Parts: sequence; C-alpha cells; structure tokens
Amino acid sequence: AREWHVTNAHKMLVDCLNWRIQNEIDSILEKPIIPVDLYRSIRESQLVGLSGYSKEGVPVFAFGVGQSTYDKASVHYYVQSHIQINEYRDRIILPMATKKFRRPITTCIKVLDMTGLKLSALSLLKILTAISAVDELNYPEKAETYYIVNAPYIFSACWKVVKPLLQERTRKKVHVLSGRGKDELLKIMDHLSIPHFCRREGSSKASLSSVDDCFSLDHPFHQELYHYIEQQALNQELIKQGSLHVDIPDQDPDDAMIVEVIQAEFHKLGEQNGSADVPWRKTEVEEATDVY
Repeated sequence: AREWHVTNAHKMLVDCLNWRIQNEIDSILEKPIIPVDLYRSIRESQLVGLSGYSKEGVPVFAFGVGQSTYDKASVHYYVQSHIQINEYRDRIILPMATKKFRRPITTCIKVLDMTGLKLSALSLLKILTAISAVDELNYPEKAETYYIVNAPYIFSACWKVVKPLLQERTRKKVHVLSGRGKDELLKIMDHLSIPHFCRREGSSKASLSSVDDCFSLDHPFHQELYHYIEQQALNQELIKQGSLHVDIPDQDPDDAMIVEVIQAEFHKLGEQNGSADVPWRKTEVEEATDVY
C-alpha cells in the first residue's frame, strides 16, 4: 500500500493500530445497530452486499453507488455499518473462503453499479470520502479488482480526468465494463454469484425478491452478519441503543486532490448542461459530515 517504502509502511501500520485501539475496533462486532428497523433503513440507503464468490473462491461484494442516498440515519451509523462489514469480511468471510478453497484468500472483488448516478451525487462526496479514507488507511489492498457496470456519461467524464491521477497499480485494478457487464463477469464467476443488478434487465426491482437482492437486509449475508453481531453483544451483555463514533483519519493528500478534481468536473458538467441538479448549498448530509 505504500509502494514498498518501508518507513511509510511502518507509519501506516502504527497509525492503523492506534486507530483501532482508540476507537475500540476490535469490539465493533459486539455493537449492533438497533432497533432493527433503523438497520433496515441503513441497508436501504447504503447499498452494499456479498453476492457470492468467484470461481477461484474470492468473495464478490456489490455496491450500489448511484442509488445510495445516505439519508436515513446519521453519518456515524453509516460509518459504523461500513466498518462492521469490513471487520466481518476480514474475520469471518475471508478465513472461511481460505478454509473452503484450501489456499490463502485475503482480498475481494468489488462490483460497482453506477445506475442512477447524477450530478446531485456531489452532495454525498464528503461522506463517501470519509468512508474511503477509513478503507484506504486502515483496510489497504483488500480489493483485488474493481468492476464498474451501468456507467452513465457522468461517470465516464469523471473517470477520464481521474484515471491519469491514479497510481498504475490502482489503474490496473479498475475495469469499466459495457452495460451490465454480465458476459464479462461470467468469465470469472457463475451466474448465481453475479450481483442482481447485473443479471436483471433494466433497473426495475419489481421481479426481484429481497432474498436475491444482496443489498437487502433479508439477503442471507446481511441476516448472518446482523445475527452474528447480535449474538456477540448478548455474549458480552452489551446491547444498547446509539451509534458508535469512530474517528475518521485524515485523507491522504493525493486522494484529497482526486476529490477536488471530481468536484470540479461535476461543477463543469453542471454548468455545461445548465442543470439544476448540481447542489450549490450544503445538504444535511454534508453539514453532518462537516461536524463529524
């Protein structure tokens, strides 16, 4: 994660360990988000889930980037939920895959659905940046490959200016697929492991059951995750209401520059289109993230 620079790698490791100690990350899987209706609202507005495994046993995580709204709970809950998924992946999912496929499996595949991405997504950039900073500095090199699907023009325009700013190692991980990307994904995983948004025609959810929708709380992955956290809390007699406040690490300067480039590109596209879709004042999500 630090281009084989030993001093920088050592600093990153120590900073990560301090972050884990100060924020009690080792016990975060003992702190369920309650009541369950609140957690369901989070799952409906922070779209992420485990859709299956590749043919080589690598977990496939799906993200609904374009349709996540982050507007059903406080920023603290969304960050807590994200870290819990990370921890469950690293402590439970990856060791299980390693055991099943009899080889070390330490990374995952990420499929990012850009359906519904609009210029108004600029208002979510701060919360997405906060979550990204947590991942980059405390869960580095966990993504083996990123597959981008259902990419609208706005993504293509931003990718064109962001791609040259990325390290070559990162650029090689990102694959922008045509349309839903189903044919390409079938080369590395079976049909049942392909995220639901790549399998179905169009964007309608009418024919999709909640069990097939890997974003839904009713999906087996989220049911197992939530029940695991509940059980850990019961074992420790720790169940109580309220979000966990986790410190967001300072963003890497290179990443901060990329965010500024994305913001500039969004505004440029808005001006070109004369779109009212570009937010010119801070939304509640932005203001909450500022305070956070």
